[in-house]
Amino acid sequence: MKMLGAQVAALRRAAGLTQRQLAERLVVDEETIASIEQGRRLLKGDFAEGLDEILEAKGVLAAAVEHMPEVDLFPRWAEEYMDLEREAISLSWYDNQVLPGILQCEAYASAVLHCKAPALNEDAIAVQVAARMARQEILHRRDPPTISFIVSQVTVVDRIGGDAVFYEQLSHLRESMDAPGVTLQIMPLGVETHAGLDGPFTLLETPDHQRIAYIEAQRGSQLIADLDEVSLLERKYAMLRTQALNTQDSRGLLDGLLGER
Repeated sequence: MKMLGAQVAALRRAAGLTQRQLAERLVVDEETIASIEQGRRLLKGDFAEGLDEILEAKGVLAAAVEHMPEVDLFPRWAEEYMDLEREAISLSWYDNQVLPGILQCEAYASAVLHCKAPALNEDAIAVQVAARMARQEILHRRDPPTISFIVSQVTVVDRIGGDAVFYEQLSHLRESMDAPGVTLQIMPLGVETHAGLDGPFTLLETPDHQRIAYIEAQRGSQLIADLDEVSLLERKYAMLRTQALNTQDSRGLLDGLLGER
């Protein structure tokens, strides 16, 4: 991916185009071009064909994509979701088993992946941790998305990876609350009503204002574009926001846990 990305960058420069100019020609975000050139984003067939035409590469990029070795770092359904996540203008995320990937510090991400059964080898864990950290770049985009997180208090107080990882992750969560456009609410223990008992889900809005839902399960996931189904989950999320602690109280809960050291 890095080699192919370097070739795209070389062809772009030879054509006298900036990343922004190329992005405008392809009607995509500038970050998409940057991610491909840096080898962080997989170049796909139809996109490669478009690049070939604009950069007058005579089909070289499309041929390279066709003969790329299989890389099973992530299942196809996960790749599709991450493509949408990378370009989303808003995200609403509810999780009740593990902290959302784009809120995980490196040590916590590694600890979570070490919990996989069957076990992953160390190389696979290292690659997936790096990919998870790269996903967090959306928080630092020039125009960051608006992101709302609701997480169960259970996911906050679980000591995945041990005490050192626990406190590092708490500090990371607390810092993340100060990022532009980010709100974090914690669903406290002992509630009498709970709209999220059916499990975690994510809602996102694309740059062209399409609303999509994403549900992940043990061995697969589902992207949902049906308006009625997405609306149902949006209403569920709205109810969760009223049941969870507000942002100020959530911040206080994290501060209290950090103060227990």
